[in-house]
Amino acid sequence: MKTGDKVRFLNTTGGGVVKGFQGKDIALVEDDEGFDIPVLIRECVVIEPANDAQVRQTSKPTAEVQQKAVIGKVEEKYEDYKTEETKEGEQLSVFLAYLPVDIKNLSTTAFECYLINDSNYYLSFNYMSRSDNGWVSRNANVIEPNTKLFIEEFDKMELNDIEHICLQFFAYKKEKPFALKNAYSVEVHIDTVKFYKLHSFRENDYFEDEAIIYPIARHDLAEKELVISAAEIETAMKQKEGRPRIQPIVKKEKNTVLEIDLHADELLDNTNGLSSGDILEYQLKKFREVMDENKRNKGQKIVFIHGKGDGILKNAVLKELNSNYKSVYYQDASFREYGYGATMVTIK
Repeated sequence: MKTGDKVRFLNTTGGGVVKGFQGKDIALVEDDEGFDIPVLIRECVVIEPANDAQVRQTSKPTAEVQQKAVIGKVEEKYEDYKTEETKEGEQLSVFLAYLPVDIKNLSTTAFECYLINDSNYYLSFNYMSRSDNGWVSRNANVIEPNTKLFIEEFDKMELNDIEHICLQFFAYKKEKPFALKNAYSVEVHIDTVKFYKLHSFRENDYFEDEAIIYPIARHDLAEKELVISAAEIETAMKQKEGRPRIQPIVKKEKNTVLEIDLHADELLDNTNGLSSGDILEYQLKKFREVMDENKRNKGQKIVFIHGKGDGILKNAVLKELNSNYKSVYYQDASFREYGYGATMVTIK
């Protein structure tokens, strides 16, 4: 970091131009309104280096010497900081965060995107968005352990460009042994409507400001959404030719477990023209149908397979249970058989 660099703040929104240095680890950053803000150097990231000729013209030799000494000490401290690892950090937890530059003017503000690496590993990543002609790389870089990295700034005119995001990355450590991790490729559907609603930006563990957080991987497990592509729909339709549109409820012997798959491709032969809200309502209709059919069968166990995804369907099912079926008992179904993607209901 040097005088004239344009920087962004890591722990809050905003940034500016480095005007000088104060003490051993403080940078003076001039914001858009002309105020000099003292900020820890380690809490800034350079997004636009200064022109070398401009730096030579505006910086005094003594200041340059002092600056190099300060940077050397900061880098030395930062190397010590980077070696600190946590037990939880041995599992990969990776997130994307979106913050408004000016939350008080949500209708006109630009937005910032950050990548959060909550692990002890370096991540080499490629952040991409989908276009009509394929995927477009928006930022390819390396993020260090237990840090957050500024990815890009965009305005509301570009929201449609980031509706479909993919983050690919692989993890490693430098100069020390580490557990081998899988390479990850996670697609995320960004709900751009949320960027127009103030309550969508919430308190979080990574920023002082409110943000929209999208999990990419948690505890080494990649996040997967309920994404129904045209190819998947076509394959599902071919596999289910002749199958009735609505699955009948098959009554089993008492004390046997009913398994009801609520995935859209199991309930519907064709989802063309249906919004995500329409699909969710159809899934809940199936859920209510099964519950009402079995509400008098005391002791009956029913496993509803909703998938992991982003938790929308699971949360909707739990809300239905708490609101309309308070007399039943429910719990997560067997992890060995269903992973995180199913809830078992017991009729009392």
